[in-house]
Amino acid sequence: MTSSVIYNGDLRTTCTHLQSNSSIETDAPVDNNGRGERFSPTDLLATSLATCMLTVMGIKARTMGFDLNDLKVDVLKIMKADPRRVGGIHLTVHVPDSLRDIDDKTKTILRNTGDTCPVIKSLHPDIEILTDWGAWA
Repeated sequence: MTSSVIYNGDLRTTCTHLQSNSSIETDAPVDNNGRGERFSPTDLLATSLATCMLTVMGIKARTMGFDLNDLKVDVLKIMKADPRRVGGIHLTVHVPDSLRDIDDKTKTILRNTGDTCPVIKSLHPDIEILTDWGAWA
């Protein structure tokens, strides 16, 4: 088993990762009857894409002999109605100065690794995913 999720009332949950016992809380978004004081379930979906990309890219970089410290991805989740769902995830990659001068082959390998992460391969094809690679474009 991976996790346990408890409904706390008032449209909030506590999610516990069973192996580490770390937890996160969720809240319904303001536009769907919540207070928006925590990640919403759909925020977690969109954010998991960025975390997965960075994780597999970090693994690849490690095997290539360097790290990706301070590489950052900003996430924009776009909701659609009827039915209410995530319709798009737009990612903006911010490359720190320490990683701007890596060679084009390495940039391509890292971009391809991120673009084929397990989460992106698990998302429905109707979800529009746009990635702005910034300095690595």
